[in-house]
Amino acid sequence: MLKKRLKHIILILVLLTPVFMFLAWFFTPKTKMVAAIIDKTVLTKEGQEHISLDWILNYKKYTKTATKFYDRSEDYFGFFPKENEEFDLRGLERFSSNKIEQLSTDADLVYFTDTYGIYTNEWYEQKNQTERSGIVYGGLKENDMELLQKMKQKNKLIITEFNTFASPTKYTIRRKFEKTFGIEWTGWTGRYFDNLDTLVNKELPRWLIRNYLNQHDNEWPFKKSGIAFVHENDQVTILEDSIHLKRDIPQILSNNYGKERFSLPEEMKYPFWFDIVQNNSKINKTAANYKIYTTEKGNEELKKHGIPNAFPAVTYHIDSDYEFYYFSGDFCDNPITMTTSYFKGIGLFKRFFYSEQDKTERASFFWKFYRPMVQTILEDYQTKLETKNGEN
Repeated sequence: MLKKRLKHIILILVLLTPVFMFLAWFFTPKTKMVAAIIDKTVLTKEGQEHISLDWILNYKKYTKTATKFYDRSEDYFGFFPKENEEFDLRGLERFSSNKIEQLSTDADLVYFTDTYGIYTNEWYEQKNQTERSGIVYGGLKENDMELLQKMKQKNKLIITEFNTFASPTKYTIRRKFEKTFGIEWTGWTGRYFDNLDTLVNKELPRWLIRNYLNQHDNEWPFKKSGIAFVHENDQVTILEDSIHLKRDIPQILSNNYGKERFSLPEEMKYPFWFDIVQNNSKINKTAANYKIYTTEKGNEELKKHGIPNAFPAVTYHIDSDYEFYYFSGDFCDNPITMTTSYFKGIGLFKRFFYSEQDKTERASFFWKFYRPMVQTILEDYQTKLETKNGEN
């Protein structure tokens, strides 16, 4: 009888756990933290390119005013999708210098989640989304740069990631970003594909296939998984598993600083788009680096194109002058749901939200890498703001 009653008690506690977690979140005090979020790649109102940031803002109960939470479909600057192929453009391009100045004063932090933009074949009803087309809206603009520079001058928190200053941003503005933050794009981007067989994987970009064929005597010998590297001048090289790669998926290796400050895992797979940057300033450091595990043949292929097999994944500068981060990948774009952000302590159950047997899944990246890192950045910055406000 006692054993049966104990089982019932345990069952009730298990069933009530989500309720306790929600109540714990609900009664956590709100904290005002004004974030200027820039996202120019919003195809749907789901705001996929900035969902990971909004998840953390909601989970930590960071609010845009003393009482109002962030609305993922409204609280950002950039491209706003509407019905019937219509859209609104509410980027910083429409701001005067006075309004930029005001925004830099009002905002505690700025986060550029994506400036890649929206393209004709994605937005208008055309079937082939794997082909390149003309741009509808995108790229880092002068007004965006003006805000970044003012945020830097005011010692505000600046977070940026791929694709902030790569193509389609104009070269002059890219150079301004590079000089302002001491980081330089090599012109190369890359991505892992779980199947390079063009007859099997219909999601392989057609422009990628076409450019490779044009540059390699119309031959496409790939059948396994691998990594495609693309240069801004359309040059393409591909490393295939076993032939060029000892491990087919790019890995992110965290150094001691990344592990100690951000609680980052020692190693994390990254199967999505990334860019290859280099620090051209001694003021920047890295918390984690990509590693491409190549065979001798793969190493030769990379050397031929001047591509390193290790390069920055998380670049940062933290000092009394300003705080800056650059994430070399689509870090904020992860297949997660906002529902889980309403349950305090949900991280204890993170293993239920992904399967690492799936090489292409990115949910584990959110739970194990992005969330602890960005949450720590925001928590530390909140402490900094409270200290500053206490001194005033």
